[in-house]
Amino acid sequence: MMLNFNMEDASQVCVGAFALAVPISFSEEAWRLGETLPTLNLVMLFCLAVFFLGIFTYESVFQRNIKHRLGGFIFRIVIAYIITAVVVSLILLALDKLPLLSDPLISFKRIIVIAMPASMGAIIVDSFDKE
Repeated sequence: MMLNFNMEDASQVCVGAFALAVPISFSEEAWRLGETLPTLNLVMLFCLAVFFLGIFTYESVFQRNIKHRLGGFIFRIVIAYIITAVVVSLILLALDKLPLLSDPLISFKRIIVIAMPASMGAIIVDSFDKE
């Protein structure tokens, strides 16, 4: 089965993630949330992001037809979140707000906080020219 994810899709995910990650990444509130939010809340944010990625992908990208494309469906959700996390990481690194070496836990938390809304931008832009 083809996973049907190419460079055009990857670039669309990057652009969509970037569009929402940039304004949020410049926000001190997002940085502080990454520092202070309890782990349970971060897990909830991650689950919400994946849940809404799944719903939007199911309804819009795959138009409720995943019976024979379940692998592609799951792959698209996972790759969209991973690409989003990389984009968010690069933005935070450029802003010197990603203390990977000094405090990797805070870095990881900030990525999750900002990737939640950015992943929705990623999947929406990815869906513009689908089926």
